[in-house]
Amino acid sequence: MMDRSRRDFLRTTTRTVAGATLGLTTNSLFSQTERAQRADNVEVLNPRGRTPLSFIIDDSTCLVNMGHFCTPQFGAAFPDRDIYKRPWQTWPREIPDAFVREFGVWCAERGVKGKYSVVPNPACVGWLDRELPGWSRRELLDSLKLVRELMLPNWDIHPEMITHTRVINIKTGRPFPGFGPANIENSYPKVKKSVDELAAYIAYALQILKNCDLPCEGITTPGGFGNLVKSELSLAVGQAVRDVFSVEIPHYFKYVHTGTESTEPKLEHVSGTDTDDVRLTVNIPAGTGDWFGGWQGVNPSEGYRYTDAEASRGRMVDLIQRGQPALMLCHWAGMYCNGSKEGFEDFKGVVQALDQRFRDETIWMKLSEIARYWAAKELTEFRIVAEGLAISAPFSTTGFTIRVAARNPAAPRIQINGRVTSLDRVSMAPKLKPGTWMRDGNRIVICFDLPKGKSSITF
Repeated sequence: MMDRSRRDFLRTTTRTVAGATLGLTTNSLFSQTERAQRADNVEVLNPRGRTPLSFIIDDSTCLVNMGHFCTPQFGAAFPDRDIYKRPWQTWPREIPDAFVREFGVWCAERGVKGKYSVVPNPACVGWLDRELPGWSRRELLDSLKLVRELMLPNWDIHPEMITHTRVINIKTGRPFPGFGPANIENSYPKVKKSVDELAAYIAYALQILKNCDLPCEGITTPGGFGNLVKSELSLAVGQAVRDVFSVEIPHYFKYVHTGTESTEPKLEHVSGTDTDDVRLTVNIPAGTGDWFGGWQGVNPSEGYRYTDAEASRGRMVDLIQRGQPALMLCHWAGMYCNGSKEGFEDFKGVVQALDQRFRDETIWMKLSEIARYWAAKELTEFRIVAEGLAISAPFSTTGFTIRVAARNPAAPRIQINGRVTSLDRVSMAPKLKPGTWMRDGNRIVICFDLPKGKSSITF
C-alpha cells in the first residue's frame, strides 16, 4: 500500500464510508436489509464479553521486500512525489524467512492473531505458484511451506491483489503497457468497472494463492484499489472469494478508521435473509494508522501511538475502553525495518503492555473470526417463548455471548437438535467461555457456541 493512496483517500472519505458501507443502513450504494428480529431484552455482547484484538499486516509476501521493489515502480507512475525518490537501491531485496519464523513464533506463543497478506506476483518479480527469479525453487517452496505451517493457524491469508504495483492483463498475464497511475493497482480502476470485471481480477489473485495451497476467506485492497467503485468492489469480493474458495462469509480490508467513527465491521450487500442461503460481504476496518516503520521500512517507529508502556493511553487503549474492535495496522517492511527490526521490537512492547493491563478484557481474533461473529451478531434472530429464548441463526460462531433478563433463578440450558446441555456458572466476566453463564444484576450473561439454524435456551 502507498501512503497517499490509502491515507490521503481515507482522510477525505472515511466519514462517508463509515455510513455508506453499513449494509444495515438505507444508503443507496449497498443493499438494504432489516436488522434481525430481536427481543427487546436480549443484547448480543462481544465474544466472551471481551474486546476483539487483531493485527493487520499489509505488503507481506514470500521473500520479496516490497519496499525495495515497489518504490521505483511507484516512482515511475508518480514522478513528482518525494517519497519515491528515497534510496531504495540501498535497501535489502529480501525479508528473510528467518524473520518470518522469529515473528510468527513470538506471536504464536502469545496468542496474537490477525491478517497476513501474501502478494501473488510481488511487484512483478515472479509468480509464487511458478517461479520467483532471484531465489531458487527450493527457497520459494520452503517459504510457502513456512507460511502454511506457521502463519495459517493464527492468521488469515489475503492476496493484496495480483502485484500491488502494475495492473495485470488477466488474459495474457502481463502488465498493461504504460507506467501512469491508471496502470498501478493502488489507483485502479480509473474508469467504472462492472462487478464481474472486478471479480475476475480478484479471482485471478485468489487462484494463484489457491495453487500455493494457501486458503483465503478475504482480500486486502492495495491502497486506493476500488475507490471509484466501492459498491461494485464489495460485491466483487463476495463473488470472487465464494467462487474460488467456497467461503460462507467473505470479508475484506480496505478502510482505516482513526477518528470517532466506529471500528465495528460493516455487513454489506446482505441478501437471502429469509432463506437458507444468506449472502453478504463483511467490510472490516483497521482502527489505527501504521506507526511502526511504514511501508518502506524507513520511518521512525512510533509504537507509543498504539499504547504507552503502561497501557494508560494510546489509540489501542481508547478502542478497548470503547469496547470496539481494536485492529492494529502495519506493513511488513515496517516490522523488519531493513534489518534493524525496530518496528518488531516496538510491536512486542505494544502487545506486552496490552496483555499486562487488558488480558482479561480482550481476545485475539483473525479477521475471518471477527467477520463471522459480527455476521451472527447482526443477523441472528431471538424470540421470547414460554420456556426461555428461541434462536434462529444463519451462521454459526464460537463464544457467542448474550445478556438477557432472567425471569427465575434457574440455571440456563441450551437445546440443539433435541439435545439439552447444562451450562456451568462462573462468578465473574473474565471466566466466561463457551458453555458458561453468570449473573449480572437481574440479568444473566450466557456464553456458548452458536450453531447454524434453530436452537433454544431455557432458563
